[in-house]
Amino acid sequence: MNWSLFATYLLTATVLMLTPGPDMLFCLATGLRGGPRAGFTAAVGAAAGEVVHISASALGLAALFRAAPVAYDGVRVLGAGYLILLGVRTLRNRNRGIQTRDGNGRAFRRGLLTNLLNPKMALFSIAFLPQFVDPHRDVALQFLVLGACFVALEIVVDGTVGVLAGRFARVLGGRRAVRNLNVAAGSIYVGLGVRVAGPAGLQNR
Repeated sequence: MNWSLFATYLLTATVLMLTPGPDMLFCLATGLRGGPRAGFTAAVGAAAGEVVHISASALGLAALFRAAPVAYDGVRVLGAGYLILLGVRTLRNRNRGIQTRDGNGRAFRRGLLTNLLNPKMALFSIAFLPQFVDPHRDVALQFLVLGACFVALEIVVDGTVGVLAGRFARVLGGRRAVRNLNVAAGSIYVGLGVRVAGPAGLQNR
């Protein structure tokens, strides 16, 4: 592996991860709604979605989306509807307390679905990772290492955001504060859904 290229990749990927994007905002909202563990679990779910996208990109899913815009738009609209549904449910239940009971499995599934239903992640994976691959070395191994690092960075960065959001929510445990946190979380979900449904869709992250 070209270590200079690898160091450049890690720096670039870290900067991308620190830039607020859909996955980070989703983990933030989940942490506010479900507590620290749910926020972190949502990040793990989103990272699992990254694994699927990276693998699918290697098999040509990104090329399919480019060749068939209808398929791309269909997945994008489905993802937007899912996020808006989560937001509406959270806003309707805004007076309920922070949901920590049996919420971790749900947080993982929601994180996974939110990431999987963002078709730009497939395009991003196939466009970004190969830029840091040395064609004169084992390409498959490099792709695997770069993908693993990307997933690990997502868990660390977005997981930290989710945990901190959950702890913040725990500190503000009063009825009025809980209502405000639920409104904030629901608004984030709806905002993400509207952003996905827009003509430009989501940004890379």
